[in-house]
Amino acid sequence: MNRPSSFSVKTELTTEVDFQYLRQWVVAFCIIRFDLEQGQVIEECYPPDCLTQEDELEVAFKSFPDSVSQNHNRSSIHDCIFFFRFRRRSPAVSENVSSTEIVELDSEGRSQDSTGARIERKSESGKNGIGSRFLYGYVFNRQRHDERLKRGGEQKSVVILSHSPYSNVFRPLLQIMGPLFFDKGKKALDHIAAYVSLWPVPAPGKQMELPIGTATFKVYLPPAHSLPLNGDFVLEESASSMAPFLPTNQSVPQGLFHDADLFGIFRGLLLQLWLLWELLLIGEPILIIAPTPPQCCEAVAGLVSLIAPLHCSVDFRPYFTIHDPEFAHLNSLQENDHFPPMLLGVTNLFFLKALRSIPHIVSVGNPAHHSSRSPFSSRNSTGRIANRPEGLGFQQLSLKKLSPSSLLKAVKTKRDGPLCLMSEHKEAVWTSYAAVTKPDTSILNRLIDVGMSPRVEESMSVVNNEILRRHFLELTTNFLAPFGPYFKTTTPSEGSSPFVEPPPLPSFNVEDFLLSLSARGAGKFLSKRMSSNWLELYRRFLQGENFKPWFQRRRAVAVQEQNRLWRLARMKTDIKRYISKMPELEIVDAFHAIERHLLEELQLQESGAALPDSSSMYQKLKGDLQTVFNVLPKDMQELLLMNPQRSTYLRRIYEPVKLPGHASIQVVLSPCTSPR
Repeated sequence: MNRPSSFSVKTELTTEVDFQYLRQWVVAFCIIRFDLEQGQVIEECYPPDCLTQEDELEVAFKSFPDSVSQNHNRSSIHDCIFFFRFRRRSPAVSENVSSTEIVELDSEGRSQDSTGARIERKSESGKNGIGSRFLYGYVFNRQRHDERLKRGGEQKSVVILSHSPYSNVFRPLLQIMGPLFFDKGKKALDHIAAYVSLWPVPAPGKQMELPIGTATFKVYLPPAHSLPLNGDFVLEESASSMAPFLPTNQSVPQGLFHDADLFGIFRGLLLQLWLLWELLLIGEPILIIAPTPPQCCEAVAGLVSLIAPLHCSVDFRPYFTIHDPEFAHLNSLQENDHFPPMLLGVTNLFFLKALRSIPHIVSVGNPAHHSSRSPFSSRNSTGRIANRPEGLGFQQLSLKKLSPSSLLKAVKTKRDGPLCLMSEHKEAVWTSYAAVTKPDTSILNRLIDVGMSPRVEESMSVVNNEILRRHFLELTTNFLAPFGPYFKTTTPSEGSSPFVEPPPLPSFNVEDFLLSLSARGAGKFLSKRMSSNWLELYRRFLQGENFKPWFQRRRAVAVQEQNRLWRLARMKTDIKRYISKMPELEIVDAFHAIERHLLEELQLQESGAALPDSSSMYQKLKGDLQTVFNVLPKDMQELLLMNPQRSTYLRRIYEPVKLPGHASIQVVLSPCTSPR
């Protein structure tokens, strides 16, 4: 982000807001006050009446830290920024990939290809134009400590609600909007909304310049393949979204929360990152506990980003509270009950007792450093971390961890269990899961000692994040590589017909895949980093929450790409040369095949679902069909025209065709299947 040291609003900007364009980015701006008598009170919701009462209640409860920060001066202001995600209670748009558009897996793990090919987010929003199943809330919370006030202070939060997980957009926007609201009041909402409504349509995977007053955000949005398949706008995914090759430009995100401070928040648990990568990969439930909302949000965002380019289908909640409607169900689970695949970030220690059935617990963060100096609130849009407390570099940290006293302390922490956090906060992981992937010492040794001045530490932390992120991107990409053949597309071979249906993608069977993979081996990259039971990791991945949605989506994108390639081949075919050496029977087959494609184009146009090149493709197919018809013997032409539907449709499309014994006729296809 290019932002001057002082922000100012352009006075010449009109305050009129185009709400249709605003909703492309923002659902609502909310101002919420914590009232001693009434609890959380929404003072402003902009635009008004855009949320249901259930949504308002959810937003109000999630917009404040569980407890007021301590250790502040007698009269001081404490700001923090964090975000939450919740499932909307109002009727949501259903998943916009229908059963005819994706590849289903049957009960035995076999793939069943469908004829559909387009992956898109359709405009089927509700009355407010908001159809996402989840909403994201980005919070600027201000706690003002003053002993002259009741309870010694007051709290108020500025909240941006969006159906998009664009943390690298809304975090810097909050850094401007929050202080501006406390300085200018409600007028700040009008100004910010006016600027946001002028922004272009979100372009996933692209760099965007978003002006806001005298500032400009220069950000890369997450790619289309990392976003959920629901919402208000169409997303065309590319066939390269599996990311089979590592990107050369590290600033381009390959998944959600590319700007998360992975190194900073997991600095005390670096050796456990490979274990956490596996847990999220196979879709295990994880409880993240941290002293402050910004720290638990950063940890959840960091873990979600760890498995890029794989889309995270686990239900993740960066800041989860006991007021969430789903808490009652989770709290009712007994110790041996199956916990749903969720990634929960919490600050309330009560969850340690309430969620006893959750199998994996991770404690991160430092209670001595509050959110004004925490990762999520103190970073600019380039992902750099400001004002992080000084500490040991990795080399010193490693030596300390390997000392006898530290090993004994680690054993004691594991033996005491997560309830030991009730008396003292410490960074640790409690799980019975045995990791397959070994920590990569070559990566750890490349990390730079950042225990220096804050300015040097900021730039070094960025370097460390890039090292870690590139490694785990490479690790995930290599893990997904064996599935590549099931997404392999084909093009018409030399001399073959581009008018026939493309062959189906290779079928997928779970047991056959595992058997084949066992025979081939894990590959050079993974075999050096995984233990001998690596195949079990694949088996658990296939059974987990992330595999099926990812595989279905990748197959659908591959079908889409294959149809595009065959469509392009039909566009480039020289029909006269193609049929010049064909026998009559094959020419008739070509006529029927071209006719079928022409009907499909006509139906697409009539249904309003035409592709950008549909008009030119229609004209090309029409010309090809006439060319094929003209080279057929007269008796075959007459035979084809005996079908009244075909005769009628040809009559509507073509210039008069003079046939012996017939009046001049014209032709057009009515949208019905032609006889063979």
